[in-house]
Amino acid sequence: MIKADLVLNDVWIIEPDLFGDHRGWFMETYNNSVFMKNGININFVQDNHSFSAQKGTLRGLHYQLNPKAQTKLVRCTKGSIFDVAVDLRVDSQTFGKWTSAILSESNKKQFLVPKGFAHGFITLEDDVEVQYKVDEYYSSTNDRSILWSDPNIGIKWPQNLVPILSNKDKFAPLLLQAEINYEYGDL
Repeated sequence: MIKADLVLNDVWIIEPDLFGDHRGWFMETYNNSVFMKNGININFVQDNHSFSAQKGTLRGLHYQLNPKAQTKLVRCTKGSIFDVAVDLRVDSQTFGKWTSAILSESNKKQFLVPKGFAHGFITLEDDVEVQYKVDEYYSSTNDRSILWSDPNIGIKWPQNLVPILSNKDKFAPLLLQAEINYEYGDL
């Protein structure tokens, strides 16, 4: 496993080891002991799987408030996505900053988005499947979102895509109006 630190502390790109031969390939997408050896000690409790039919489907920016905050380990198993994490830890030096990664079925990369971050992605082609692990169960009462196009965050989404949005994402609040209860040291 290769772990690459991104611009924001605690957000990682993970590249699983791939073993292939004339029949195809094999990889471990998650191995607790390997993660722990690399300094990632997370107890995942739920797996999620989404399908997006159309190129340009944007999901996010989503997060859950404490005490139901979630760490996500995201991978794209069909197609490709532009994946984003935004730091929501109010006392962090990188509060409101974002980082991104291209995840695809061909590059097999995974994006580790820790508690205290909002997460979102846009599909780069039709018929995309995304799977992710979380370390806390979904809680509708703690579910929140931030507007994907908030100018104070300034995410540079792929220019050639017109986002297809849910009503939740279309009318989400700006970062400065959003309910956030993360402290850098609490998570």
